[in-house]
Amino acid sequence: MAKLTKKKKEALSKYDATLEYSLNKAAEILKEISYTKFDASVDIDVRLGVDPRKADQMVRGVVALPHGTGKDVRVLVLCTPDKVEEAKAAGADHVGLDDYISKIEGGWTDIDVIITMPTVMAKLGRLGRVLGPRGLMPNPKSGTVTLEVGKAVNEVKAGKIDFKVDKTGIIHTSIGKVSFDASKIAENAQEVINTLMKLKPSSAKGTYVKSINISSTMSPGIVIDKATVTGL
Repeated sequence: MAKLTKKKKEALSKYDATLEYSLNKAAEILKEISYTKFDASVDIDVRLGVDPRKADQMVRGVVALPHGTGKDVRVLVLCTPDKVEEAKAAGADHVGLDDYISKIEGGWTDIDVIITMPTVMAKLGRLGRVLGPRGLMPNPKSGTVTLEVGKAVNEVKAGKIDFKVDKTGIIHTSIGKVSFDASKIAENAQEVINTLMKLKPSSAKGTYVKSINISSTMSPGIVIDKATVTGL
């Protein structure tokens, strides 16, 4: 732990935690202060001026990150036999139906995304207790319930992610890896913000985007100067 504390102190000495930075500068700093031995994930946290308890202020959407997430996304496609080859050709890691439903009922969730078809959704109802808390339940709004399973697999593998505001009004999602160029981290962050602005509820009053922070696994957070962000 002493070594970790030393690394953290070194990281904190490389920037002023009381200041706000542009997306580009914050991404550059983040690369300097990330001290994990593995390729850490980069996350963005956006605090919104919404009340998630109100249905018309539940902000949820999907975004195709221009530079992907840097992660190997494990995809399960639950589909009818006529769609199996399409799913496999698109690069799905697991394809099937009843056999995988049984595995999930038994506790198996070694996947990142589940894609299915509208005609199959009825079978997934009983999996809600397992998939819901893990954010794995397919949803038409996120593009994971579709007849075009091959297209959906391609999009997810290329960096399409979905997000949802939590009960405290914060959007939290991964936007890449520390190994990315700083410009790519900033561009992925900007794309998330662009998407959020399009989803602003008409019933939300006051300031919509209250604050923006980016961080990496185990690194301190860096506050973004909203005045430097395009579209705000």
